Amino acid sequence: MGRRLRDSSLGYDRLRMPNEATIQRLYEAFARLDADTMASCYAPDARFDDEAFSLKNGREVGAMWKMLCEATRAKGADVWKLSWRDVQADGATGRAHWDAHYRFSTTGRIVDNSIDSEFGFTPEGLIATQRDRFDFWAWSRQALGPPGLLLGWTPMLKNKVRAGAAKNLAAYMARTS
Repeated sequence: MGRRLRDSSLGYDRLRMPNEATIQRLYEAFARLDADTMASCYAPDARFDDEAFSLKNGREVGAMWKMLCEATRAKGADVWKLSWRDVQADGATGRAHWDAHYRFSTTGRIVDNSIDSEFGFTPEGLIATQRDRFDFWAWSRQALGPPGLLLGWTPMLKNKVRAGAAKNLAAYMARTS
């Protein structure tokens, strides 16, 4: 059963499951580029997986969001927009759809990415697992330009992007630890 929560940032009351409230809190923080609040939504042993990252603990997940939020503030705050919808959750799982409009910091190219997220939750209402799915070829065409157009459908480019993302995150974590 849900409980009534006051959402002061939106100025209204609504009946929400605690896990739905966690998803809302995550995306509200992301819209503000508030990585610390985002990280607080995850369990210590949380796992995250998408086309670029495969992360095995909450420390890595939090560092990923901090790295991405910092890069967006530094090189793309002028174009940053986030919207989300279709937030649903029960006692153990949840899902949402979100759209991000941003400047990809590596190339400076503008990206409109449409993502479907699936969540698993701890009994305490923290995110234990998150799997984000998006069209990698569509993303790579926008983010990488001609190489993405020509090779975005290949496992080779996806693996190269994943390796680069892992390297960047490891360097970021070493620099900020």
